Amino acid sequence: MNKLLLTAATALAVSATPVLAQPTDILNASYDIARELFEAENAAYAASGATVTINQSHAGSSAQARAILEGLQADVVTFNQVTDVQRLVDGGFVSEDWQSEFPNNAAPFYSFPSFLVRAGNPKDIQDWGDLAEEGVQVIFPNPKTSGNGRYTYLAARAWAKEEFAGDEAQVEEFLTKLFANVPVYETGGRAATTAFTERQLGDVLVTFEAETLAVTNLLGADKYEPVTPSVSFLSEFPVAIVDKVVDARGSRDLAKAYLDFLFSPEGQEVAAAAYHRPYDDAVRAAHADKFPDVRLVNVDEEYGGWDKVAAEHFADGGLLDNVFVNQ
Repeated sequence: MNKLLLTAATALAVSATPVLAQPTDILNASYDIARELFEAENAAYAASGATVTINQSHAGSSAQARAILEGLQADVVTFNQVTDVQRLVDGGFVSEDWQSEFPNNAAPFYSFPSFLVRAGNPKDIQDWGDLAEEGVQVIFPNPKTSGNGRYTYLAARAWAKEEFAGDEAQVEEFLTKLFANVPVYETGGRAATTAFTERQLGDVLVTFEAETLAVTNLLGADKYEPVTPSVSFLSEFPVAIVDKVVDARGSRDLAKAYLDFLFSPEGQEVAAAAYHRPYDDAVRAAHADKFPDVRLVNVDEEYGGWDKVAAEHFADGGLLDNVFVNQ
């Protein structure tokens, strides 16, 4: 075959090679009490003119991280704890500089562990210390499987550290009593809410403020009352692009545009309407009457950062295990 015919044949073969279609959908893997939030966010995103389909997967944040490592093809994650994103970084699924890709260290909104009691507050639950009293049943998800549960543990420990002037023996005694008051550990936050509201287990539910306010609004203030503790733990909800998946699917631009929307005024408005505290100043001011004042401690000041928390509290044999073992 002469050079001209060879070139023509090569060109024909290239032109006959099918062009891979660009994706028209992405999957958002999120924590389990965020179903309604992202239904609203996705509807608002579509109304803004976006044509991409946003599919959702919801479960405990840690369970979602494990599912992605095992093959769940999520383009983006909207988790409720940094440590679960870090598991994806360690597994080679998310870039190490993911927190620099979006504002506020890649957290579009935040909440904190708060209480939900039955109407009239029959056990007079006001603060963390009341949760360890004899005869009080407390519902919250398992810290081993849920970021929601880990935040509850960290918030309770922060309160106890102040209450007992740093006496670790007293802190551990308090936490052991609190954990002993939990009749059943659900795997995630929504399952804990279901146990409290539908199965009528427990005297108090500990979960994110966003959930306590939403449940009160949905099921009625004649049935439930939110209670804000004196101090709680800043719970930021990080988002990230799952690089390994978007690079394989060709969906990076779609993934980034979607996460960018969560930080926009429109996305922040949706979050605030769903009782998540926004970072946008104007949106936060417009919804100020919705959110009670609360003093929040953060992971860096209280515990020395997430890496230290993971090693000292949540690793096998760590301080969290001591609480379970001592029951």
